[in-house]
Amino acid sequence: MLINGQPGDSIAASDRGLAYGDGLYRTLQARHGQPLLWHWQWQRLAADCASLRLPCPDEALLLDEIARVAGELPRAVVKIVLTRGSGQRGYAMPADVTPTRIVSATAWAGYPAERAEQGVVVRWCATRLAIQPLLAGIKHLNRLENVFARSEWQDAAIAEGLMLDMDGTVVEGTMSNLFIVRRGELLTPPLDRCGVSGAMRACVLQLAANLGIAVREARLLSDEVLAADEAFICNSLAGIWPLRQLEQRQWQAWPLTRRLQQALAD
Repeated sequence: MLINGQPGDSIAASDRGLAYGDGLYRTLQARHGQPLLWHWQWQRLAADCASLRLPCPDEALLLDEIARVAGELPRAVVKIVLTRGSGQRGYAMPADVTPTRIVSATAWAGYPAERAEQGVVVRWCATRLAIQPLLAGIKHLNRLENVFARSEWQDAAIAEGLMLDMDGTVVEGTMSNLFIVRRGELLTPPLDRCGVSGAMRACVLQLAANLGIAVREARLLSDEVLAADEAFICNSLAGIWPLRQLEQRQWQAWPLTRRLQQALAD
């Protein structure tokens, strides 16, 4: 683990990331120190920094630190955490900001291959996402909604939970973004009111455009997800997982999803 470029495992108790969740993070795969999907990861990190008025680290610096922490691992999970650093007591942003930058890596544990091949079982979560356009899309450090939602089940057969907002529209999974297919068109919920705009989501949107697949953002109700011809979830570690079952609805074939999986593999 590197903290501001130096080996370490602790930060100041006065750090605003700890005190207020004042910061952001990205989680990504790396192979022999080379990050995957970096184009989209960097775009999202830079955009989130701008939204939070947080100084963005130099791209070359981050790539160097990723190589340092993950270079000896054939496959790794890398986490980048940026906070506003230490400050005096109180919510107001300090005038002079010295950010805290944490880059760490752990060995890849992987996911069962059958999740991508045979699809996954998902459920609805009772925990709702609050609507806050100011923070919408940002992978900020305040993730208690996701913590509570993911804690709603212990059944290992259920791979993910889908979350609604306070108005009852479908937003995302606890750790993933959601897409559905309806009459050949790819739909995904907009993230203008809440939710996290994942790097894999951005990648899928680009892959779909490259393949000539009609794609757009649309507010979806739970019944529309259940009525979809196909559905899948995605994130930077898992890739693309087709939905096999949600409540009593079951899917057995995912032709468009398979095209996207193949394009991602290529």
